[in-house]
Amino acid sequence: MASTTTNALQRGSSMSVEGGSDLLTSPDNSFTCGFYPVGTNAYCFSIWFTNTKDKTVVWMANRDRPVNGQASRISFRRDGVMVLTDFDGSIVWSTDASNATDADAVELLDTGNLVLKNSEGKIQWQSFDSPTDTLLPTQTINKHKKLTSSKGSGSYFTGYYSLYFDSDNILQLIYDGPETSSSYWPNPDYAVFENGRKNYNSSRIAVLNEIGRFSSSDGLNRYASDRGFGVKRRLTMDYDGNLRLYSLNKSSGSWTVSWVAMSHPCKVHGLCGRNGICVYTPKHKCSCPPGYEIVDPTDWSRGCKPKFTLACDQAQQLKFIKLPHVDFYGYDLPYKKNISLEDCKKLCSNDCSCRAFAYKQGKATCFPKGDLFNGEQSTSIPATVYIKLSRDVDVLEPIVLEGSEAICNSTQTEIFTGYSNMYTSNRSKTKLLYLYCFTGTIGLVEILFVTLGWWFLFRGHEVNISAEEGHRAISNQFRKFSYSELKKATKDFTKELGRGGSAIVYKGVLDDNRAVAVKKLGDVIHGEGEFWAEVSTIGRINHMNLVRMCGFCSERNHRLLVYEYLEHGSLDKHLFSELSSSNGVQVLGWKERFKIALGAAKGLAYLHHECLEWVIHCDVKPENILLDSDFNPKIADFGLAKLTQRGRSGSGFSQIRGTKGYIAPE
Repeated sequence: MASTTTNALQRGSSMSVEGGSDLLTSPDNSFTCGFYPVGTNAYCFSIWFTNTKDKTVVWMANRDRPVNGQASRISFRRDGVMVLTDFDGSIVWSTDASNATDADAVELLDTGNLVLKNSEGKIQWQSFDSPTDTLLPTQTINKHKKLTSSKGSGSYFTGYYSLYFDSDNILQLIYDGPETSSSYWPNPDYAVFENGRKNYNSSRIAVLNEIGRFSSSDGLNRYASDRGFGVKRRLTMDYDGNLRLYSLNKSSGSWTVSWVAMSHPCKVHGLCGRNGICVYTPKHKCSCPPGYEIVDPTDWSRGCKPKFTLACDQAQQLKFIKLPHVDFYGYDLPYKKNISLEDCKKLCSNDCSCRAFAYKQGKATCFPKGDLFNGEQSTSIPATVYIKLSRDVDVLEPIVLEGSEAICNSTQTEIFTGYSNMYTSNRSKTKLLYLYCFTGTIGLVEILFVTLGWWFLFRGHEVNISAEEGHRAISNQFRKFSYSELKKATKDFTKELGRGGSAIVYKGVLDDNRAVAVKKLGDVIHGEGEFWAEVSTIGRINHMNLVRMCGFCSERNHRLLVYEYLEHGSLDKHLFSELSSSNGVQVLGWKERFKIALGAAKGLAYLHHECLEWVIHCDVKPENILLDSDFNPKIADFGLAKLTQRGRSGSGFSQIRGTKGYIAPE
């Protein structure tokens, strides 16, 4: 076993996650390698700076698949392969067996490079060849490597921003999100040579040297403001899309920025999401245009959504709102030169695909916009944007885009939008008194564990059923539906229960007379493989206090999720007086509230301790607790926070997310 003073592992030895004492250290003690905590009972095999305030991580082997805090280990097997296993023995990560069969030692070098060496000292594998978000001095990136950001502050999951060499041999920054992909550094408005680069090379290699110079084969040369020897540095692709060079202050253990790629943060693409506008006030913040509202206040990358609808054949019902010094980069429809402002308005009014247009007065040029991405407001922008709105949208003038912090949590676009908007689209602010009472009760009873996993599958059956009927009942609990079947069940999607940022929920009745809630997802979804992996995993989680998923539909471009229908909707409208009075629902007494708190705690205990999957909710709130006909509570949205399958090596984690006021503190 390794100890805290060891910088090498020999064949046949291993390091355990438990206790945190099994560590590799570099000879000069600059770097440490071991299991790094990334959440509740979640660890990644990592390398970090030993003597910094926050133990800054520079490399992770399994950033998207953390392992359990018990029984997980990293082993240097006798065949020369290093393997990371989870608590159940499933392999989460390993080095390349084809190139490491004669390695006989694992070492952590003073450079921060973890290497596998053979008896002659030749490196068979190294962590420098598979960087995550950080480049260390002497480490290179090339056409086969890239730096990729994390999802958000405090998150380690893979994000959407990358530093890489494109096919034109240019080192660049790119936003590759679920809806759009675009390069933003070097300046996309300029040609290669105007940006001081050259593309007539084929080596495609970049390196940060020991004096603080970052250079690449395309002619890029940038220096740290404190360049010189003797300073610990790192080049990091940060979660906000900016590339920064950091220098370590030895006395304080803190980092200072010694060079930054983007001096104007609003030039970073994807920062404020679809329809969002980045503004300087004077810090960069995100804002929604008039007539739009934020999709998720905790995550600006999800952008803004319109509060109105536009009909294609009603151009006379439109109006345009003027936003000076604003532009949305890209997604231009065919532009027109030598055209008046009024003609430009008519052009956009008569085009259903036009969402807005930018107009440059001096050049009399019209740029209709098919989509609104990468919005920016700056006095240096010569254009004025005119946003297309419905005539009945009230807008206060003059228009001031004040914005709020450009929060980039790990709450990115997901396969589900969650139950917070499943039955009602707008919720009032949580009452402070209720929050204290509710969370206090949860804290008292969450220690109660129950073993009622599959009981509810048979609940309500007061008479014996035949073996054939029983088999059919079980087989129908979770299955794949056809689109036509769900279309029929929902009567062509007519009875809407609620809607969220990218999904609408309809009530339906299946052929066996079961009432269901059918969530119709929008266009922004995961890939087919990930979609199936997620729904099949959640479909196997069963408890009387968890909302049951009955099945799904994945047919062509249709993605639908089918849940059991709960008659009394979500808990919040039974608790808050203004919601209760407006909906005419029953106000709960303290006896019912305690029953609901107890049931919710049982559901959480099952998720945390008893089910075969590892699920941490991260967003327990009244909107995510639904009530059945007897006011029994069922937790919703439990499959989208942290999730990994225990018995399968190919499982992965879902995104971490939450709502301010309810999100888990860690």
